[in-house]
This record gives sequence, structure tokens and C-alpha cells, in this order.
Amino acid sequence: MVKKIALIVLGIILSVSFVYKDKIMRIFSEDTRTINTKEVKLLFKEDPTLSFLIETLLEKGVLKDRKQFVDYMKDNNIDTTKFDAGKYIILSQTQLANLVNGFVEGENGHGVAEAKVNVIFNNCPTIEAMGKNISQCILADSASIVEYIYNPATLNKYGFTREQVPALFLPKKYEMYFDTDAAEFVAFMAKEFKIFWNDERKAKMKTIGLNSPSKVTTLASIVYSEQSKVSEEWPLIAKLYLNRLKKGMKLQSDPTFKFCWGDELKGVERLLYKHRDIDCDYNTYKINGLPPGPIYVTPGTVIDAVLNPADVNYIFMCGKPGGGGHNFAVTNAGHEKNVAIYKKWLIEYQKNKGS
Repeated sequence: MVKKIALIVLGIILSVSFVYKDKIMRIFSEDTRTINTKEVKLLFKEDPTLSFLIETLLEKGVLKDRKQFVDYMKDNNIDTTKFDAGKYIILSQTQLANLVNGFVEGENGHGVAEAKVNVIFNNCPTIEAMGKNISQCILADSASIVEYIYNPATLNKYGFTREQVPALFLPKKYEMYFDTDAAEFVAFMAKEFKIFWNDERKAKMKTIGLNSPSKVTTLASIVYSEQSKVSEEWPLIAKLYLNRLKKGMKLQSDPTFKFCWGDELKGVERLLYKHRDIDCDYNTYKINGLPPGPIYVTPGTVIDAVLNPADVNYIFMCGKPGGGGHNFAVTNAGHEKNVAIYKKWLIEYQKNKGS
């Protein structure tokens, strides 16, 4: 009886071996590693088809032939419609199984082995400028990013007005998947916003007399527009404007009325009274308090400077001779003295520049 069972089992094994002879022979006879001896980087802007993926891998010297890849697909019932766009890094002599499965979309909606890319956006005065910057890093184009951000449904979802929404974005270096779309980008930044605005920062916000992150960021954007180079001045300028707000004085910040003109004053070094006279909700020479939203997509370091202002009584500031910094004053008389010093220097500077 035992001998009979053994013969039956042997027959089954032989039968299975015959049916899967080709597969078994491949497993034991072929080297199933890629042939590249160096790291290979691939970037797919669209979900690759099986044919395109194979041709790319052959062209980049990753595969030695098409058949090996196709055979693995068939043997393992890989869904060829699930390959995902994005950036991939193929290491030297990667196992075929890891290579194939790495391109397949995982539970997070991205390729299992998809690599992230660096996303950096700095020096962006507007959402439009930010969208253009971001589109150079991820797959989403600038138009779709800007359109999605300004969509009323998006603004409502994240609790911002159109004017306030620049406060949602904190410029620095991030890592994202290349095939990130506009909605995923904004969702990512919203998470970063919540992380940044922790309980400690919210407590400091109330201490300085402001009641929302967007207002803090709006003030920070003015500080940064006044001084983008000398970071030591940020806490001083922040306190100067907080002092003005507390006294009920207009902020009278030149960058705010310049913002009203858009690109018309781009490159203009000398701002005139006719420029300042523009009627605009952002012109702090005309409005009381803060403008309706940030005038710049502002770094978190400047926001922290506003949340940790210097202990000074300054009300006025004026450009310092030599450029780059400011002289500060508590009284109007002190300010007028600083203005006279600066004007004298400016006249000499322009005279020497023209000679």
C-alpha cells in the first residue's frame, strides 16, 4: 500500500515537473540578475507600458534580453497595467523579481521601488511663482498646481481664503514622489503646516497679539520683504511692526504697496510717492493693520523671528548707508535724522555710480 502511494506521488511530481519543465529549468539554469554594473536612474513621466518598460531597460543596459523579463511576467501573473510612473534607481545586479515588482503600483499609489525626489522652492513672492518652481521638481505642471490651490473647494478644505493661502506653504527642501499631482502636493504641504504650527508656536502667536497662523505669516512676509539678507534684523523689524500694530499706527511698509503693482515695479530701485499712492487692500500706507494675506511665500525661520521678536521699542526704520541693513529709531526726530543721513549717502552713491 505504501509503495503504491509512493508511486502515485512520484507520478504527480513527474507530471508537474513535465508541465513546468521550462519554468523549473529557467530557475536553476539562468542568472536572474540584471546585467548593469552601475546604478541606473530611470524617470517615467507616464505609467509605462510593458513594451516601453522593456525597451527602456534594454536601452539602459539593465536587461540582457527581452525573453527573461517576459517569462518572469507570465510565470508570476504580473498585471502589466499596474506599472507606475516616477523615478526609479536600479542597483547593480538587481534580482529580476525585485526589478519587476518594483515597478508595480503599491498600496500607497506609487511604484513599490519608486524613489523620491528633492523638492525645493525658495524666493517665491506668489503662488504662481511657487507653482512654476514646483513644476520643475514633480510631474504636476504649474497651471494645475495654481488652479488647484485657488479652487474654492481646496480653499474651503484647508480653511484659507485666496489671500491667506500662501501661508499654507513653508519653503524648504522636501522629498516627494516625482509623480505627485497637485492635490497630493497640497495635502503634503498641509501636513507640514500642521507639524510646524505646534502648540508651542500657537502659544507664542497669542503672546504677540496675533490670532491666526496666516496673520503671523503675513507679518513675516512683510519682514522678509523688507530684509531678506540680514537675518539678525528679522526680530527687530518684527517687533517694530508689532509695536505699530499695538499703538494703532499704520505699518507703512514699502514692500506692501510695491506688491500692489505686481510686476510693473520689478527691477525699479527707487520707489516714488506716486507708487505709494495706489489704492489697494495690501497698501499699508492706506489701510490700518495687516493686509489680507502674505505678500511672499515666507520661510519658517522668518515666522519664528516674528514669534520671538526682539525686546525693543522701535517704531521707525530707514535704510543704512552702504545698503543691506537698517537704522532704527523710537521717535520721529530720530527717524528724520536717520533719513537725512541715508539721503546724503544715496546722493553721493548715485553721483559716484554715474561718474
